[in-house]
Amino acid sequence: MSSRRTKTIAGSLVTASFSTVMILSFTASADDQGPGSSKGGKAVDEAPAGVRLTTLLPSKISVDNGSENTDITATVKNEGTKDSGKIQLLVVGFDGLSVKNVQGCSQVSENNLPEGSNSAFSCPIDNLAAGKSKSYAVDATYDLNKAGKICLPVQSGDGKKTYWQQGPVPFGTTNPSPNAPATPLLLGTDNKPVAPGGDQKELPKTGVGRDVLPLGAAGATLIAAGAAGLWWTSRRPARQVRG
Repeated sequence: MSSRRTKTIAGSLVTASFSTVMILSFTASADDQGPGSSKGGKAVDEAPAGVRLTTLLPSKISVDNGSENTDITATVKNEGTKDSGKIQLLVVGFDGLSVKNVQGCSQVSENNLPEGSNSAFSCPIDNLAAGKSKSYAVDATYDLNKAGKICLPVQSGDGKKTYWQQGPVPFGTTNPSPNAPATPLLLGTDNKPVAPGGDQKELPKTGVGRDVLPLGAAGATLIAAGAAGLWWTSRRPARQVRG
């Protein structure tokens, strides 16, 4: 851990809790992930003039109850009026959600992972033109006996600035389906896992106040997520929140 604690960035932490009363009566497929959402996203460092970077995650995913496999589409957008120049998207898994592969991206080594995460991939982008977006196919597994979260930071090419960070935001369900072929999960919902016999399991808890850590050579600053919400950091007052 000491190698990942070389630099602590001071910042304020804001806790955002997401909940939902939606009950899914159907199973979402990998090809039916619903509209993209920037829920849990926030601007951090100031982007170059005319550049406005955001990310999107599917509003719902489906986890195979046998293999625990799931597919996620991660999208980065430039909603500004000028080209982005070199940037990088990071896809990071927490708790029960583990990222196994991101098409066209490189896996982050275990010793460079931020505290609290279990997997990460780095996706360099030479340039994202104004008004354009780029999507990545994410292969992941989800242990439905745990909570699971994902994080999408968008950084400068050298990793020194984080222009936007979505998450760590949870995927979960308030209506577990242990006996169904697959379980649909909703973005921004804390998972309520059940044992095969139907007994409710208490969600794992994570202590508050963790430091923000650099992601080794990738330079990503990420925050470990608590089980009931989302931890944010910023070196200056937030300028933009999108829902």
